[in-house]
Amino acid sequence: MKYFFLIFIFLVVSCGSSQNASPSPEVIAIASDLPTATIIVIPTTTFTATISPSLTPVIPTLTQIPCDPRTANYCITDGHFILRRPIKPPANDSVDRTYPYASTANGTREPHHGVEFLNKFGTPVYAAADGVVLFAGPDVEAIYSPWQNFYGNLVVLRHADDLFTLYAHLSKIDAQLGDVVTVGEKIGEVGQSGVATGSHLHFEVRQGDVQNYASTRNPEVWLVPEKDDFNIQYGVVMISIMDEKSQLHYAELTLGRALESSNLTRTTYYLNTYVNDMAVGDENAVLSNLSAGRYRIALEYNGHLYERWVEVQSGKLTQVVIVVQ
Repeated sequence: MKYFFLIFIFLVVSCGSSQNASPSPEVIAIASDLPTATIIVIPTTTFTATISPSLTPVIPTLTQIPCDPRTANYCITDGHFILRRPIKPPANDSVDRTYPYASTANGTREPHHGVEFLNKFGTPVYAAADGVVLFAGPDVEAIYSPWQNFYGNLVVLRHADDLFTLYAHLSKIDAQLGDVVTVGEKIGEVGQSGVATGSHLHFEVRQGDVQNYASTRNPEVWLVPEKDDFNIQYGVVMISIMDEKSQLHYAELTLGRALESSNLTRTTYYLNTYVNDMAVGDENAVLSNLSAGRYRIALEYNGHLYERWVEVQSGKLTQVVIVVQ
């Protein structure tokens, strides 16, 4: 079986006080043949589960971007939106903006290792991708966090390429250890078990060592973007605020959508970068559900104002790197 994939090259973009966006270059696709792989999952010493070859493995789209960091203000790529939303309409399938990934809700909570989907008790929860059930039951042994019963009723799925998804605080579990599940299959229901305030689904993405509490990644970089009322996909912006040594730094940002044919903004979003302890990946701020158009990113750091005009496209990922001093 042949798998086709694209190769990402993310390049650092230098900052300026005010710059015009460069046209996004064409994406170069590179195809290659890979042998068919069978994924073996061993949750315990006595259990072995195999993903059937008939299921399509989850393989991130890799893209080669000929983006010159010396001339481009941003890069637009296909991203790696390979996970379906674990909640389906008419239920609420939007990420809660009051407690996003790697935030502390203004210092009132622990840094957030996932995202929330606020829904009533009993709302169906679905597998975000094909996979194997690695864990299904009460979180009583503190396997996936430092605390016992932190996630309450929990389902953990293993996907291809050492990618994992976690579904926490469930009121009901419809999956069993070792089950092979397909994307969109019901695996549980929303609840309030474990450490939870109000009924909601806590959803995590982990990569590498699933039992490492620090192995989480921002789900908004992996989830397929939603669509607006006109069935047009939103875009996603991924931002890196870093110094010349590529060290990520905390900052408070504004992101404003421009008026047509104007540099004035009509809609402004306020967001903070990840808390420092969780700024371990390629980015430290992500905002999804953005309509296509031009946006102004602005921040103040060490008394200096930095701004960048970028473009957001439907169903695409806009990557921005701003170097601060």
